[in-house]
Amino acid sequence: MDLYDLTIILYLAPTIGPLLFPAHNATLQLTFVYASFAVTLLFRPLGSALFGAYADRNGRKQAMMFAILGVGLSTACMGAVPTYATIGFAAPILFLALRIVQGVFVGGVVASTHTLGTETVAPEHRGLMSGLVAGGGAGAGAVVASIVYFVVSAVVPSEDFGVYGWRVMFFTGLLTAAFSFYIYRRTEESPLWHGKSSGPTVRKSPLRVIFGPRYRKTTLLNIALAAGGATAYYLTVGFFPTFFGANLGIGKTTSAMILIVANVGVIAGGALGGHLSDRIGRRAVFLWFGVPNVVLLPLLYLWLASLSSGSIALVTVISTAMAVIVMAGSAPVLIFLNERFPTEIRATGTGLSWNIGFAIGGIMPAIVTAVSPSVSDIPVRLAIAITVAAIVFLLAALSVRETRHLGLGEHDQAEPSEAAVAAAHDRA
Repeated sequence: MDLYDLTIILYLAPTIGPLLFPAHNATLQLTFVYASFAVTLLFRPLGSALFGAYADRNGRKQAMMFAILGVGLSTACMGAVPTYATIGFAAPILFLALRIVQGVFVGGVVASTHTLGTETVAPEHRGLMSGLVAGGGAGAGAVVASIVYFVVSAVVPSEDFGVYGWRVMFFTGLLTAAFSFYIYRRTEESPLWHGKSSGPTVRKSPLRVIFGPRYRKTTLLNIALAAGGATAYYLTVGFFPTFFGANLGIGKTTSAMILIVANVGVIAGGALGGHLSDRIGRRAVFLWFGVPNVVLLPLLYLWLASLSSGSIALVTVISTAMAVIVMAGSAPVLIFLNERFPTEIRATGTGLSWNIGFAIGGIMPAIVTAVSPSVSDIPVRLAIAITVAAIVFLLAALSVRETRHLGLGEHDQAEPSEAAVAAAHDRA
């Protein structure tokens, strides 16, 4: 549901750009919309720091409820923002402020739910859970957004969509807010955290620990891996809603149907990559998909860009194939991050690593559109950017060790005390 709220703007980019930002250049208006999307991602690490520390000290469950509630309410408020014609420059400023608030809460959702999911299931299924939460959550959220977009576009006359149809989509964030209470009442606390709750072993701020001498290198490599995977995701599945309309000239309803199929591919890719990581290891999955993606992804994008609005079937097949391979390769990232930190700092470490990486990846659509003189120049820039992202992901995967054998609880018994770590650092 937090991914649903977060990605609504991707379906509305061509509509709300002219309404909220004064510009005669269509590329500049798209840049503003993607910049507002990137702003949300840039503030997700702050949410992970705040809610992650709360989740590490007070439990994953409470942090999750407050975070999901905040995401839904902030999304609904975006639907009430007046247009530029009504209040001038206050319109984009107000919209950006709400995106910042949403970003903080989304960061909190990641820090709590991602940790809770992998800490709850049996060790032999944690890779699959990683793919289902990361890929399945993102895919399902986008499928719901596609369905809502399809329904609203079909019900609201096209001439009225820019008047109130886009507001209706944002108002659906109230459903997410209500859903947070449903989730809270039916979710059990993490059994691993529950065992730690009677006597926390970390006296320092978890934020200081993960960037301290023991975990600094671990955290930085985690961020690089997450950034490579996130950039590939946002430049493909995240960019498709705009790409189909602006570059291929595909209509709203048809685009929504293609996106539903592509995001089913995201779910399938997440399950596939996560399941494989339970069998052959997290790092092996990164490499198996990372190596071919360096060449395959940019070639598929250029092929996609060469098609016309009439090639609906081929556009659907190519975009779905890209969604599957992008998500399968990064599906184990979530469990990989969790296995790199002990329980007492896992929510903070996982949340920050994931969200800093996704903040980097999330700004890439804005950068690609900003450096494109015209809409027709976007595909080549996309191919270049996605090649760089695939290389970064591959280099990070080559620099880390396998974590499947570590599990989650094993860290807690083997982890030295802070005093021992500090003493060792002083001796070094």
